[in-house]
Amino acid sequence: MTVVTYRQALHDTLAAEMRRDESVLLIGEEIGRFEGSYKITAGLLAEFGPERVRDTPISEEGFVGAAIGAAMLGLRPVVEIMTINFSLLAIDQIVNHAAKIRAMFGGQVSVPMVIRTPGGGGQQLGASHSQNIEVFYAHIPGLKVVVPSTPADAKGLLTAAIRDDDPVLVIENLGLYSTKGEVPDGEHVVEIGRAEIARPGEDLTIVAYSRAVMVALAVAQNLERDGISAEVVDLRSLRPLDRRTVVASARKTSRAVVLEDDWLSYGIGAEVAATIQEGAFDFLDAPVRRVAAAEVPVPYAKPLENAVLPDVAALTKVIGEILDATAFDR
Repeated sequence: MTVVTYRQALHDTLAAEMRRDESVLLIGEEIGRFEGSYKITAGLLAEFGPERVRDTPISEEGFVGAAIGAAMLGLRPVVEIMTINFSLLAIDQIVNHAAKIRAMFGGQVSVPMVIRTPGGGGQQLGASHSQNIEVFYAHIPGLKVVVPSTPADAKGLLTAAIRDDDPVLVIENLGLYSTKGEVPDGEHVVEIGRAEIARPGEDLTIVAYSRAVMVALAVAQNLERDGISAEVVDLRSLRPLDRRTVVASARKTSRAVVLEDDWLSYGIGAEVAATIQEGAFDFLDAPVRRVAAAEVPVPYAKPLENAVLPDVAALTKVIGEILDATAFDR
C-alpha cells in the first residue's frame, strides 16, 4: 500500500493504463499543455505525445462525439469534461449515442469509452458549476456510472472503467481531490456494480456515495462514542446499483438513512430508499430516512453554500430522530 491523494491516484491510473494498452488515449479541454484544470493529466503529454493526449476546442458535444466514433472503431478514449455541469452540452451524444449504440446495432458494435468529470458543491463556483446531476445519467440504461470516494477506489474503478467494453461515466467530487488514503500497489481493479461496507455496524445503516461517504464515516465515529454502532455502505456504483448489499445491511441493522449531496426529490436517495423498503420492509424498525442538499440552486456565498450542503450535523439530527435517543439531541 502507498498513501497518495485522490488526484494522484487518478493520474497514476491513467498513466499505467496508457502504458499497458496503446489503444487508450485522452481527449479533453486543456489536458495537454495546461495539464488539466485539476492537474490530473500532469506530465502525460510529455510522456505519450499529442496523438494520445489530445487537447480539444471548447466544444463538449463535438469531442464527446469524436470519442464515441473512436471507440466504435477500436480505440479506448478517456474523455475529460472539465465539470459535470458542462456534460449537459454533450448530453445528446452521451444519452442518445454512447448509451444506445450497442443495443441499436444488435451487439455488433460496442463503445468502450470513459468520461471522467468532477462535480459537487462546496468550492464557491456558483449555482451552474456546483451541481450533483449524476442522477441524470444513472437513469440511463446502457451507461455505467461510478462514484469513487477514496483514492483506492479512484484507482480501482477508473481501471475497471477503462477496460470495460461499455461507456462508463466516472464522477469525481471536487472536494475529494486533495484527500489522502492507502492505495494498493500494482494491479487493482474494483468490480463495477459492487458496493462496499466501508464500516461495519449493528444498530443503523448509513448508505452514501462519493463525498457523502466521508461525512457518513465521521458521523459513525461520533456515534460510537455514544454506544451506537453504525454501518456505512459506500455505493461506489450508481448504475449498476448493488441492491443486494444495501438490502442485506438494512435487514441486519433494522434502520437505514441515505445521505447524498444531490437534491432530495427524485434523487439517488429516493431509489435507494425504495430498494430498502421493497427488500427489507419486514425487518425495519423505523421508516427509511433521507438526508440531502437543500432544494435550491447552490449559492456562491460560502456561509449559504455550507448551509445548503448536507453535513455532520444534519445527518446526526436525522439519525437521532430515527433512534429516538436523547443522546443525539445536539
